[in-house]
Amino acid sequence: MKTLLNNSKHILGSLLLTTLLFSSCKTTDDNDLPPVEHIPATEQEFKSIKDEALADLTQNFSFNSDDGYITLTSENGVQIGINGDCLTLNGDEISGNVDIEFVEIFEKGNMLTTNKPTMGRLPNGDKAMLLTGGEFFIEATKDGQLLDTNCLINLIVPSSLTGGTDNEMVLWTGTIEEDDTLTWDEVDNATGQGGVFAEGGQYYTLLEGFGWTNVDRFYNDPRPKTQIQVQAPVGYNYTNSAVYLSYDGEDTGLAALDTYDGTLNLFSEHYGQIPIGLECHVIFATEDNGIWRYAVKAVTIAENDIITFNIDETTTGTKASLTALINALP
Repeated sequence: MKTLLNNSKHILGSLLLTTLLFSSCKTTDDNDLPPVEHIPATEQEFKSIKDEALADLTQNFSFNSDDGYITLTSENGVQIGINGDCLTLNGDEISGNVDIEFVEIFEKGNMLTTNKPTMGRLPNGDKAMLLTGGEFFIEATKDGQLLDTNCLINLIVPSSLTGGTDNEMVLWTGTIEEDDTLTWDEVDNATGQGGVFAEGGQYYTLLEGFGWTNVDRFYNDPRPKTQIQVQAPVGYNYTNSAVYLSYDGEDTGLAALDTYDGTLNLFSEHYGQIPIGLECHVIFATEDNGIWRYAVKAVTIAENDIITFNIDETTTGTKASLTALINALP
C-alpha cells in the first residue's frame, strides 16, 4: 500500500508539474499578452511637427536695403517686390542687409502638415472654406529684429500654380490665434478687384504689410448645409491632433474642424456650412514619435453627421508620404 501511495503521489506530482509548465508556457503566448499601450502625443510634440513642416517650406533671401526697390523670385516663380527705402525698425529708417523669410503654399497636403487650412471668416463671424490662388507669408528682419514697411509690397503669382485664372479671387490676410488656428479675413479696403488683378496668366496684388496673405474666394455650393462632428480616438483632442476635410474635386482648399467639445470629445466646425451630399475625405492627424499618425475616410456628408475614428484605423508615415497622400485625394 505504501508503495502504491508513493506511486500515486509521484504520478499526481508529475501531472501537477506538467500543468504548471503548460500554464507557464501558455502565458507567454502572444495572443494572451496585453496590447501595447498607445501613448498620445503631447501638445508640444504636435506643435513641433507642424512647425517643422513650415520650416521645410520656408525660403530665405537677403538683400541690401540701400539698393531701393528689389524683386525676389520664389521657387515656384512668385515675384515679391519690396522697396528697401521704406523698411523701418521701431519707426526708424534702416540701412544695410535685410533678411526675408517667405512661404508659399498651393497644395492641400502642405496646408495640412503646416496647419494652414483655407478657412475664411464670413460677415456674420462664421467660417467657411476658401479656394486659394496661393497662401503666402513674408517677414523681414534685420539682425533678428522684425521690420515694418511704409510702402506697399508687390506680389505677382502665376495662376497656373492653382489650375488657372479665377477672376473672382480677392485678397485676404491671415491671423494666427492663440490656439494655433489660422483664420482668413477679406481685406476691406483693397483697391480694385478686391485687391487682386488677373491678367496674362498671373495674379497681381499689393500688400499693405508683412505677415500671412491669401489670394482666395469662398467655395460655392448651392446645396443645403449641415453641421458635422468628428470623434477622435481616445486620448486625442484639439491640443494634440486635428481634423480636416478635403472636398472631392477641389485641389486648392482644405477645410478644418476648428471647434472642439471637450465633454463629448467631438471636433466640429459648428457653423453648419458643410453641403449635404458632399463627397469628401475626413482626415485625422497627429504626431507619433517624431512622425505623423493619420487616418483618412471617404465620406458622403449626411445631415448632422457624426464620424468616428479609432486608433486602430490610423497609420504612421513621414511628412512626405502624408503630403503625397493628401495631394492625391480626388
